[in-house]
Amino acid sequence: MRVLRARVGQEFDIATGPAVRRGKITAIANDRVEFELGEELCDQEMPEITLLLAIFKFDRMEWAIEKCTELGAARIVPVIARRTDSHLAAASTKRAERWRRIAQQAAEQSRRPGSPEMAVPIKLSEALNVPAALRIVLSESEEQTLLRDVVKLDTPGLENEGNGITLALGPEGGWSEDELQSFHQAGWISASLGNTILRAETAAIAATAIVASVLHSL
Repeated sequence: MRVLRARVGQEFDIATGPAVRRGKITAIANDRVEFELGEELCDQEMPEITLLLAIFKFDRMEWAIEKCTELGAARIVPVIARRTDSHLAAASTKRAERWRRIAQQAAEQSRRPGSPEMAVPIKLSEALNVPAALRIVLSESEEQTLLRDVVKLDTPGLENEGNGITLALGPEGGWSEDELQSFHQAGWISASLGNTILRAETAAIAATAIVASVLHSL
């Protein structure tokens, strides 16, 4: 009411949970704005994007959760990796509810029909065998294969396979060598975001944006 200077008769797209619908303001009070909901707006179908997000500094991780939600992540799984700070790992479970709220608010702001699933933190060993049609681990040591190329080559027909695409993004300092070996043994494809070294939150946002962009263009 205050930020948008709402007036009776204005129309907005309203995220109602299961869908996004057109809504017209019918009444305004000091603490309440009433809408009449209209037609349901069609949302574009696309394979789901799941992020295995290794836990890093909470303020930066919250930024990543917010932005990746806006970009279309369907599920975010906080992961305790070898290089995750022990204090952050111990406190991560208590942060789960706050992360859910951040994801929900970001989904509403970006007019998504629903917020992404925000899983409880798990150890990497529990996440390696997550089901997905395409599983990609982002690695600084990968020198030849770029993320966008993997998605372009392996995405055709993906919508018929279910479970979508899962991206694994490491903590500050990246994945350890034995963790990368575990990914490869579990059948993950290794890919890079380019030659520059990115912060953990930047890598998560960039990877989600690249995958979403490729999927929208198909």
